[in-house]
Amino acid sequence: MENSATISGAKAARMTNFRWTICALLFFATAVNYMDRQVLSLTWKDFISPEFHWTDSDYGYITAVFSIIYAVANLFAGRFIDWMGTKKGYLWAIFIWSAGACMHALCGWATERSLGLDSAAGMVSATGAMASAVAITSVYYFIAARIVLGIGEAGNFPAAIKVTAEYFPKKDRAYATSIFNAGATVGALVAPLTIPVVARYFQRLGIGNGWEMAFLVIGALGFVWMGFWMFYYRKPADNRFVNAAELAYIEQDNNTPDETAARKADAEDGETPVIPFWRCFRYPQTWAVIFGKFMTDGVWWFCLFWIPAYISDVYGFASDTSTAQMLIFVLYGITMLSIYGGKLPTLIINRTGLNPYAARMRAMLIFALFPLLAILAQPLGAYSYWWPIVIIGLVGAAHQSWSANIYSVAGDMFPKSTIATIIGIGGMAGGVSSFLINFFSGQLFDYAAETNMRFMGFEGKPAGYSIIFCICGVSYLLGWIIMKILVPKYKLIEP
Repeated sequence: MENSATISGAKAARMTNFRWTICALLFFATAVNYMDRQVLSLTWKDFISPEFHWTDSDYGYITAVFSIIYAVANLFAGRFIDWMGTKKGYLWAIFIWSAGACMHALCGWATERSLGLDSAAGMVSATGAMASAVAITSVYYFIAARIVLGIGEAGNFPAAIKVTAEYFPKKDRAYATSIFNAGATVGALVAPLTIPVVARYFQRLGIGNGWEMAFLVIGALGFVWMGFWMFYYRKPADNRFVNAAELAYIEQDNNTPDETAARKADAEDGETPVIPFWRCFRYPQTWAVIFGKFMTDGVWWFCLFWIPAYISDVYGFASDTSTAQMLIFVLYGITMLSIYGGKLPTLIINRTGLNPYAARMRAMLIFALFPLLAILAQPLGAYSYWWPIVIIGLVGAAHQSWSANIYSVAGDMFPKSTIATIIGIGGMAGGVSSFLINFFSGQLFDYAAETNMRFMGFEGKPAGYSIIFCICGVSYLLGWIIMKILVPKYKLIEP
């Protein structure tokens, strides 16, 4: 009652809404994050591969290494964010990944110098042993740039989720997370409309082969974002843009019985003691996040890295054609429905009175059913290429809704001082999942093409894609079952 009276009294002073400005900054950071990832997937097939003689296995190897580096980096990025703080930690993360994105532009030059070639034309015209040397050498240089990118990008979600926990009460966190997480969709939506166009524009100008400038232009956006973050971000209690009414709203959970018990050892700055890293693995709540991410993240990353190639391989549309751009635009446009997925737990809480964890699990069960449609993507694609695009878009929307809620599960059950660590651990599991699906996909697609493999009535690469779509279809339901077994009911972690 006392806390409610405080909020009501503070609201009389007309509450500011600066928390949504912070959410907007998280949205744009996430959009830049995903655009940086997408540059390679949108340029390798039509711009980079002809220059470096890459196969699907080469590309799959690069994306797989990126994924495993991202996974390992997540394990430490969350702890780094908790230790460094959200402001400095986020700045370091986006600086490193933006620098890594720009480094890709040097890979062609470095390959030429290493092999003693005079120009990119020498690599394009290479045959036999020299072509193999070009492919192998360039793959290693791209992996080096990808490692830097992966280390930096690992900090985005641990930092963003920690900021969300700082600026939003529990009932609003999944919605806020779904909004900033939609930045991933917007980044993926804008990327196919801009990156191939930028690459082709600079290619026609004769500035490299075009793809180099695409990496530089998109990579530079992160440095612009850093300026806004340095100006606007402070913790809510110290931020001049947050008034007393908004601060009371943000901190409304602090006086609930569970929160009071969990924070009885609060430090003077209001942060609870950090749970020791290895102790985190003793909690089934941590393993619920791990398995929830491991079973599902690979699906999203597969879509991110392989759908442009899928459209090219199966339907013959190059990434810079208007048809391919429209297909990808529609796909990620459908994915934007995930914003409403973040709102669903709030609606369930308001109508049923369930605790946040129970409401999220109910919502996540609904989201887990939509990916089953992926099993039909390839069969329906025989009638029209729009069918798999619509289905994959719905799977993407379900994933982003699922992702927003699983991030919030960590915020529901762990103290703020440890949230980034838990998100980092979960991100590590998701990265391992991405490594496995990307590496396996590259090998599978080459094998399917070479052997004319058959599956579900399809031959060659379409058969390979059918197998992956079937795996993606059942992943979420299995993930939900494992999470429910590990944590059947809500329980707050006390440090």
